[in-house]
Amino acid sequence: MYETLKKLARLWVHKVHPRLMSFVATAGVTWLGVCLLLLFGLTNLAEEVLEQETFAFDEIILLSVNQYANPVLDQVMLTATRLGDPAIVVPLTCIGVVWLWWYWRWRIAAIFAITCIGGAVLSTGFKLVFQKERPVLWSQLITETSYSFPSGHALGAMVLYGFLAYLLVQRFQSHKRLIYGIATLLIASIGFSRIYLGVHWPTDVVAGYSIGFLWLSVCIGLFQLEIRRSEK
Repeated sequence: MYETLKKLARLWVHKVHPRLMSFVATAGVTWLGVCLLLLFGLTNLAEEVLEQETFAFDEIILLSVNQYANPVLDQVMLTATRLGDPAIVVPLTCIGVVWLWWYWRWRIAAIFAITCIGGAVLSTGFKLVFQKERPVLWSQLITETSYSFPSGHALGAMVLYGFLAYLLVQRFQSHKRLIYGIATLLIASIGFSRIYLGVHWPTDVVAGYSIGFLWLSVCIGLFQLEIRRSEK
């Protein structure tokens, strides 16, 4: 038995461990590259919005999507967009904080709370800075009174459901693909619903996703630092 364990340990050190470390390093570099590209694109987009530039493709995309509107899709998209409403997001955030505090530890719960509150602050702050008007291209099913850029629903969905998925994967590694798949579908549906309903320009949704992903990356980094600190 002892010799078997020694052989497994040697296999880990000489073969598995270097490959794993190489994969982690590659994933880290890829993640950093994506963040830098998003930051670059977001900076250029924000500059155009500040200069009150309009994007012709924004209107083209909205009108193209609206051609496929029908009562069934209306209900589907209304349901999807409600999953990003404060009425759903706030209680879900509170439940998440309590669950993490009870089953994990208070520092992790605090990071989750900071992640969600920070996302809300970023959304509100950017809206007030850019003050971009929402599209009014047809009679809409819902009414929004805040500014358009960036999409708070897209940003909030990326932050909340993205971080929840990441936390669940830490507990249920065997269901990693399923969890991330559901989270991706949920986030994409919420963002697309805002375009379908005509309450956001497509660039608003792209900006919301970008800001949300960057903030999510920071918060996941904080989570990993806390885990490493606790393991020492």
